[in-house]
Amino acid sequence: MAAVDIPAIGGHEADAHGDGNAPYLTAKRGIMSWVYTVDHKRIGLMYLMMVSIAFLAGGTFALLVRLELFSRGKTIVDAETYNRFFTLHGAIMVFLFIIPSVPAALGNFFLPIMIGAKDVAFPRLNMLSFYLYCIGVVILLASIIGGSVDTGWTFYTPYSVQTANSVISMTFGVFVLGFSSILTGLNFLVTVHTLRAPGVSWTRLPLFVWGMYATALMQVLATPVLAITLLLLGAERFFGIGIFDPKLGGDPVLFQHFFWFYSHPAVYIMIVPGMAINSELIATFSRRSIFGYFAVAMSSIGLAILGFLVWGHHMFVAGMSEFSTMLFSALTMLVAIPSGVKMFNWTATLYKGSIVWASPMLYAMSFIFLFSIGGLTGLFLGTLSVDVHLTDTYFVVAHFHYVMMGGTVMAFLGGLLYWWPKMTGKMHDELKAKIGFVFVFIGFNLTFMSQFIMGSRGMPRRYYDYLPQFEPFHRASTIGSWILAVGLFTTGYTLLEALWKGKRAPRNPWGSAGYEWMTETPVPLANFRQTPVITRGPYDYHLATPEELATGWDEISEKPAAKKTSQATKKD
Repeated sequence: MAAVDIPAIGGHEADAHGDGNAPYLTAKRGIMSWVYTVDHKRIGLMYLMMVSIAFLAGGTFALLVRLELFSRGKTIVDAETYNRFFTLHGAIMVFLFIIPSVPAALGNFFLPIMIGAKDVAFPRLNMLSFYLYCIGVVILLASIIGGSVDTGWTFYTPYSVQTANSVISMTFGVFVLGFSSILTGLNFLVTVHTLRAPGVSWTRLPLFVWGMYATALMQVLATPVLAITLLLLGAERFFGIGIFDPKLGGDPVLFQHFFWFYSHPAVYIMIVPGMAINSELIATFSRRSIFGYFAVAMSSIGLAILGFLVWGHHMFVAGMSEFSTMLFSALTMLVAIPSGVKMFNWTATLYKGSIVWASPMLYAMSFIFLFSIGGLTGLFLGTLSVDVHLTDTYFVVAHFHYVMMGGTVMAFLGGLLYWWPKMTGKMHDELKAKIGFVFVFIGFNLTFMSQFIMGSRGMPRRYYDYLPQFEPFHRASTIGSWILAVGLFTTGYTLLEALWKGKRAPRNPWGSAGYEWMTETPVPLANFRQTPVITRGPYDYHLATPEELATGWDEISEKPAAKKTSQATKKD
């Protein structure tokens, strides 16, 4: 890897407003510099702040749901309020947190840096996507204040058409959020295709970029289906058009087909970015090249494609034909192939690696363990005979959370700890981060492992009350949620504490060979002082010099060792 000796190239903001080599956090000051920014790094930080607030709100509703279920009968609220709590928990977590968390926050910040670009392809479109997200949040908040929704986050008809609460305003908020998602995905696709630095070929893309690319494909292709579905729901509600309501000649199962045609790809919009982060963590903290790099990269594309073909496994008991259910069951089993490729290749990467047990690596290993449980239990739900018994039970709830929380959220927390020094220029307290992880891991498993047992014994999900034999499991699950909350608050405090107490972060604190660590910390406004020219892959530790792993392009470009490495790696 080397840097060509070219005069510094400033970003779009640098060209118009000053020095592109100044740190992005201090290059421009004042609140208006954030309001009008088109810098991808600042937009990523603003997304991070918003999704963190959404995570706090959605988590609060989750704790209220678990507190209500601690004992049989009424504990803190009545049945109607309970229905609203779990609906808000699901809607906020899915649409405001999990879907945008990694792509919009970490993806916005690091994707351009990882390909050697000074920004995304459409900076102003990027800013628009953030404000569309904010508008969607405001609409959802207005819906909650104006009479909250109790339909569940899926908004199933015919109840969502007939109920008097604010379903339409809330779905309109989700509609607006969908445009934000589409614009972000479009920006990523064009950026990866057109703005890669010299030497960044498709076979040298970081796996995080491959994951963002696959996610962007799903965002652009699947999200319009949700938008059309929500428009049809509104048309039926306001104009009495018979689309989904059987009283008007509609078909409620049609809504399920439309909804899950989007929402199953949305599951992979949630999990593929988590897998992308995990690839970076595994490579960095095992000090090895990713085993089967191209297979791992293509598995992300494979998941994106298969995500559009298996929506019917959510509807095995909805009245589909026997042939359709058998077809969707068989297609569902195919999803295990690209997922298994990632799991086995990560394990092979760890084999004989020089593993460093830093806090991000703990989250990476927990991802492998928890996602394995989530994925294997998904095979139960994809099997027709078993799914009939498990549908709409707590087994489904536990499976979903082991995939989303045990997968995406664990990776998101690991990625935050991993990239926090590069984003802020400050190092966090590793001991506190590890203590937070212990609470998160124990609390999560206590919360949801008990739900597997309840579900397999027939406990329905979303029920306000339950039979006496389920009370010990509900109490264990509620206690686990409190432990999990302690861990999450500890981790959040650790990250925030680093901002005012943390030591100054070095350029490459983890000794990673990834491209994003080869620029300064904090990152300059233009990302690089000079245009990088890539001469090795992002996981080629055997080709990187100690100087590269310790500093980066800008400081080593004139050093003899770096020049020798550049010449030696031309054959690669």
